[in-house]
Order: sequence, then C-alpha cells, then structure tokens
Amino acid sequence: MAGPRVDDIYDQVKAMAVSFRLRPGDRLNEVALSRDLGVSRTPLREALNRLVAERLFDFRPGQGFFCRPLDAQSVFDLFELRQIIETAAARAACATASDHDLQLLRDELYATGIDITGLTVEEAVNRDEAFHLGIAKLSGNMELLQTLTRINDRIRYIRWISMSLDRVQRSKDEHKRVMQALMDRNADEAARVLGAHISKRMDQVQDAVRHGISNIYMEGSDDISTRIIEEVEG
Repeated sequence: MAGPRVDDIYDQVKAMAVSFRLRPGDRLNEVALSRDLGVSRTPLREALNRLVAERLFDFRPGQGFFCRPLDAQSVFDLFELRQIIETAAARAACATASDHDLQLLRDELYATGIDITGLTVEEAVNRDEAFHLGIAKLSGNMELLQTLTRINDRIRYIRWISMSLDRVQRSKDEHKRVMQALMDRNADEAARVLGAHISKRMDQVQDAVRHGISNIYMEGSDDISTRIIEEVEG
C-alpha cells in the first residue's frame, strides 16, 4: 500500500536529516537517494514534501530539495522557542494535571531518567526528551505537544553534541527540582527552574554548532550519537 510505504520512507529520510547524515546546506540528489533506499522517486518526493513542511528540508523552485543549514542563530531561536513553550506547559500542568498523572511522571523519571551512565548519547537524549514531553502532555494542550515534538526533531543533533559536552549531573538535578515543583503545584518555581534548565546562551550554541560541524565533516555524525556516557559528573 502507498500510505505505509511513504511513511517508511519518511521515517528513514527524517532520521538522516535529524542526524545530519545528509550534510547541511547540500542539494539533495533524489536519484541517488531513491536508489540507496530502494524506492521510486514519487513516494520519496511525497516524504520529502512532508519534511519540508516540518522545516527539516528546504525546497527551492527550479533547484530542488536542500538539507537544512546548521547555523547558530537558527538553533538559538529554536531553543528560545522551546523555552517559551515548555515553561507554558509546566504552568498548565501545575494547574490541570491530576495527582495520579504527576506521580506517574515522577515514577518514570526516577525509574529511567536519573542514572544515564552506560547509555549512548542518543539514548540519554531520548530519555531527557521523554521527561520534557511528559510535562507537555500533562498540559492537556495537544497543539503545544506537537509543536514541541517538531522543535525537538530540529534541535536533536545539537542536543547530542550538548549532552556529550555538558555537566550531565546538573541536568539531572534540575529535572528533580522541576518535578518537585510540579508535585507541589508551584507553577512559578516549575517555570523558573525549567526555563533556566532549557536556556542556552548564544556562545554555548555557537560552541555546540562548531563541534557539530566538525563532527559532521571530520568524524562522521554517527559517532556522537553512539558515544557511551561512561561517568556522570558530580
């Protein structure tokens, strides 16, 4: 069937775009990509058009599809937008989430989201995203949740870089503080801690982008996502 086939192609190409296995700014060779994936160009184009709508590719009339650029200003803007959305989600969750659902989120955080030693960078980021998306779900606003999901797709590669560079223990401690504020229904504290946790200065973003570009062109983008987190700094 055509539908599931396009979905499969979409998933494969999206994974390539998110990880920058398709290099930033490059024009996409549709013939080569369709051959590599073993698919025809019609469903490939349908998948690519979906990814253009999600801002993971650019389309230029008369030129074709281009891989999204990796530039500090765009990444900074996305982190800023993420901060706005997530702090709003935390406030809404404090107001509307049930005690039961908050407890479930807390249990999940402590079961899977605190100790990430031995995980790959990709696995650690996935767990981190799951906690943040869990808060967004508790806001009860599905449009907010979908928007955050798409932002996560666009910044995931930089988050891999940051996860490999940052003090991971500090991040986990902030998750605990956010969770406690949610349990206390303290919307101001939840928004404050979560906002500070997400916020990045431009120099931090620039540093992550520099490392990201070096990884893409010098080391290979798979290396960073599969790197093992051997020790969590205290």
